[in-house]
Amino acid sequence: MLKKLVPRQSVHTIYDIDANHLWDFGIRGIITDLDNTLVGARDPHATPELIEWLNHLQQIGFKVVIVSNNHHNRVSTFAKPLDIPFIHRAKKPTNASFHKAMKLLGTNARQTTVIGDQMLTDVLGGNRMGLYTILVQPISRKDEGFFTKVNRQIEKWALARMKN
Repeated sequence: MLKKLVPRQSVHTIYDIDANHLWDFGIRGIITDLDNTLVGARDPHATPELIEWLNHLQQIGFKVVIVSNNHHNRVSTFAKPLDIPFIHRAKKPTNASFHKAMKLLGTNARQTTVIGDQMLTDVLGGNRMGLYTILVQPISRKDEGFFTKVNRQIEKWALARMKN
């Protein structure tokens, strides 16, 4: 079980991801979390730096979909101005939202990466599906909700177990 919590790659922020390497590796679709992955959990809109990053991904040829456990208003307010498809209340790490995202992207598991800030939702869900998983450090922990804080404690425990 603990092996499913280990990402294929770990970076500080999304901006540390080598998109050209992913493309060369055969990745064509990106499933990304929203809160504390792309922006802080309370930031309603994309930053100019994020817009530039997303445009760069599109120029390379990637398709992107946001998959979030958050509610419709939160995710749509963020995603619609960027014209990015999204899945809200995704119930990650369950498989259904990842299957739906790959259908939107037109990709299979070998062609898809998952980017997120949580081992118990993004990484576990992606690894269970055989996707290429990338863990980023959370942008702002102070704005995290109750369940995310609980997940962080479980992640801390799991990381300690993995080191032993």
